[in-house]
Amino acid sequence: MAIIHIGIGSNLGDRESHCDRALEEMKARGIRITKVSSRYETEPWGMREQPNFINMAVEAETDLSPEGLLAALKEIERTVGRRTTFLWGPRVIDLDILFYDDAIIDGACLRIPHPLLHTRSFVLLPLAEIAPGKMHPVLRKTVGQLKEERKSDEDAERKEQI
Repeated sequence: MAIIHIGIGSNLGDRESHCDRALEEMKARGIRITKVSSRYETEPWGMREQPNFINMAVEAETDLSPEGLLAALKEIERTVGRRTTFLWGPRVIDLDILFYDDAIIDGACLRIPHPLLHTRSFVLLPLAEIAPGKMHPVLRKTVGQLKEERKSDEDAERKEQI
C-alpha cells in the first residue's frame, strides 16, 4: 500500500462542498484517507484575475499505481464538476498528486513529486500541517523546511515591494 499526498483546491461555486465531495469520491474509489489538513483561503496563483481558492491537503493510502491514481483523480474532478478551461484558470476542483511514497516519476503526463510543490505556499501550508517531516525525494528537504524557505522568500519579496 502506497502512502500518497494529494493537494485539493477549488475556487468556483460552493468551494468547501466541492472539496468535501472530492474527499468522499476518493474514499468511494478505495483511497483510504488518513490525515486531512485545515482549509486555507488563498489568492490565485498564475492568473490573478479570478476568485480566491480554498486549498487543503490529504495523506492517504492506496493500492492504485501512480498512473491509476492519476486516472482516478481525473475522474473525480469530472464527477465533481470540473470542466476544461485554460492553464491556471478558475476551477470547480483541482486534485494534484504531490507525493507517491518516495517515487520520482518524470513522464510526459505524470510528474511526481509535483514539480511546483516547493514554489507554492498554498500547497506547502496545508501539506506542512499534516506531513512536516515528509522528505522531498528530489530536493532532499522536508516539507517543513520547504515551507520555511518559501516563507523567507515571501518575506523578502514583500520587503522588496516596499
